[in-house]
Amino acid sequence: MILYVSGRTDIIAWYSKWFQNRYKEGFFDVRNPFNPKLVSRIYRKDVDAIVFCTKNPLPILPFLKEIKEPIVFQITITPYGKEIEPNVPSKKETIKAIKEISKIIGSENVFIRYDPIFFSEKYNISYHLKAFQKLCEALNGMTKSIIISFLDEYKNVKKNYKYLKYREITQEDYQIIGQNFSEIAKNNKMTVQTCFEKEDLTTYGFRKSACISKEYALKITGKTFKKWKSRNCNCVELVDIGSYNTCNHLCKYCYANYEENWISKNIKDHHPDSTLLTGYLKEDDKIIVRNK
Repeated sequence: MILYVSGRTDIIAWYSKWFQNRYKEGFFDVRNPFNPKLVSRIYRKDVDAIVFCTKNPLPILPFLKEIKEPIVFQITITPYGKEIEPNVPSKKETIKAIKEISKIIGSENVFIRYDPIFFSEKYNISYHLKAFQKLCEALNGMTKSIIISFLDEYKNVKKNYKYLKYREITQEDYQIIGQNFSEIAKNNKMTVQTCFEKEDLTTYGFRKSACISKEYALKITGKTFKKWKSRNCNCVELVDIGSYNTCNHLCKYCYANYEENWISKNIKDHHPDSTLLTGYLKEDDKIIVRNK
């Protein structure tokens, strides 16, 4: 089993102490987002690797050397301002953290996500080219792979149009991004790829690969894993221990925060000593052990 921490919220940024407590105790409880009375219990002994997905890796840095399983980081760095990403920390601080992480787990296990890309009057093509150039130069030697994706019109995205003010992406946009990003990445000893994108940018030098491919999973764990059934990408199955509507970054393009009224309530309902990310177990909860 590969533990995903997390695609539903930024556990490392906001709930790192909870993760550390659960790791030390040896199991995690996760409510099913579609059937809240059903709780999956995941024992650490069944975990083959851990994938950390975060915009702020700083809180977990002191704990990394205590983790025995193979570690993978997917760290998102985007060039937007506070009107788009209200509570995302300084990019400079994040890059400093990436440097430390790369030393600990190796640059081949650090993946940077420039994700999502959208275009507006402020965040135009020229802006993104300059930002991507600056990012790659800063990360040279710390990572070998950058993953990009383009904005999808989730419910929250449409609702926040007044902040995002995004425009439709054209074929010319894809061409400019494809050609320039590929060259910039190459000049900084990196590859650039898409995952779960309809637009094929391999013509311009992009790799078309999964974020966590079968080959990569085999390399770090020595085991083979099935394709992730719940997603139409080619990633291997990851077991997510997060909860939706709990991330305090409050990014305007986020798919995981789709009910603003729940976010503050869920954050207040978090307890670092609980086995669950929010709230506590109840008497009528049904616990099922998940071991694969």
